[in-house]
Amino acid sequence: MKTDIIISGVGGQGILSIAATIGLAAVANNLYLKQSEVHGMSQRGGDVQSHFRLSDTPIASDLIPFGKADLIISVEPMESLRYLPWLSKEGWIVTNSVPMINIPDYPPLDDIISEIKKIRNHLIIDADSIAKDAGSSKAGNIVILGAASPFIQMPYNSLEDAIRKLFGKKGEEIVNINLKALKAGREVSGK
Repeated sequence: MKTDIIISGVGGQGILSIAATIGLAAVANNLYLKQSEVHGMSQRGGDVQSHFRLSDTPIASDLIPFGKADLIISVEPMESLRYLPWLSKEGWIVTNSVPMINIPDYPPLDDIISEIKKIRNHLIIDADSIAKDAGSSKAGNIVILGAASPFIQMPYNSLEDAIRKLFGKKGEEIVNINLKALKAGREVSGK
């Protein structure tokens, strides 16, 4: 078993929470994991990405080779396109349809969505609206994680347990909102 994931978005969108949730679930499943340095954190609104590698055997490198990623999880649609050179031919893109327009020459959203749709295996969802319906507009990242969960080779309940552990100190209400967001994303994936 091996899953190579690129997690992308914009600073402040919760990329680290996605990575931490997957990491906690991986440890609970006795999987090996390596994660690359996360970039752009010093600037809210800057691009953020992480290479995240999971396996049931030891992993030599924390960087995913070009054309070998199984999954791109993106909280921002334009950022999902930035990492296409890493996506394998059989890989999946799971992305939010709602942009965070953080640059003056942000391309037209229709053009971005059209490019994403050229990828055979894509899932584009309005994670912001789904998160709001789940109880918090801040949970869009967890909605995206839920939508991507069928493509991560771990039991879904281990992601739920990781949410409980990661958000437990913030109280039961925050845990429940994030569990609801995870489930809503999973349901939207249709898997």
